[in-house]
Amino acid sequence: MSASAVVASGVRGTARITARGDGRGGTVLPVLDGEGPVVPRRTRAAGAGAHVTLVGAMSGPLGGDHLTVEAAAHEGARLRVGSAAATLALPGQSKEAARYDVRLTVGEDAELLWLPEQLISVRDSDLRVTTRAELAASARLVLREEQVLGRTGEDPGRLSSRLTVRRAGRLLLDQELSCGPGGPGGWDGPAVLAGHRAIGQLVVVRPEYEQERPAPALLADGAALTPLAGPAVLVTAVATDALRVRRILDEALRTLT
Repeated sequence: MSASAVVASGVRGTARITARGDGRGGTVLPVLDGEGPVVPRRTRAAGAGAHVTLVGAMSGPLGGDHLTVEAAAHEGARLRVGSAAATLALPGQSKEAARYDVRLTVGEDAELLWLPEQLISVRDSDLRVTTRAELAASARLVLREEQVLGRTGEDPGRLSSRLTVRRAGRLLLDQELSCGPGGPGGWDGPAVLAGHRAIGQLVVVRPEYEQERPAPALLADGAALTPLAGPAVLVTAVATDALRVRRILDEALRTLT
């Protein structure tokens, strides 16, 4: 059976990326495949690392779709993954929620930069996103997630997002946010989004943080840096638009790396 199939309830598709160190300081990509809505393409990279761009071959995810991206940077590899454009969560003919699963694995002395473009929750859509990252003890990770609730002048759809990061089998972060119609009460209130429509978070895991981690800090209006229970930090930001969130996270990333 192919990696992507159309069934009565929606599209199923999996994109797979595997990076390995070549023993000479470089990175090779023995696995780079995907069919249907998400297709990985190798793009030009500076230095020893490999760059991959996820290209949307179809609209979506639509209601009932189940898309998966699996990216692994094995021992000694340096891998950066981005996307060619924002992802639109759209309503479909199916009444089922769409699912988008991201599975990241980072081995010893390996580095993974997961830097996709924004996810936009379109009115009447229903999307469940889960992101899980499994890291070895000496792994490095930079993970950015950005979500926009509705297009310009539009109410959002339903969006649930869960992010879990483990290092050497120990939990560093496990958080979930649910927004939009049918979400838990108060999601748009002062204790959560306070009326903002753009959300971003940045997770940075670096072994040297075991000796000295950045201190907690307010980075800007609606943005904060929080050390995690391990060699990692979390930057969270809310703003009126996606451009503001990106600027905050980019500045934080320059400071942290």
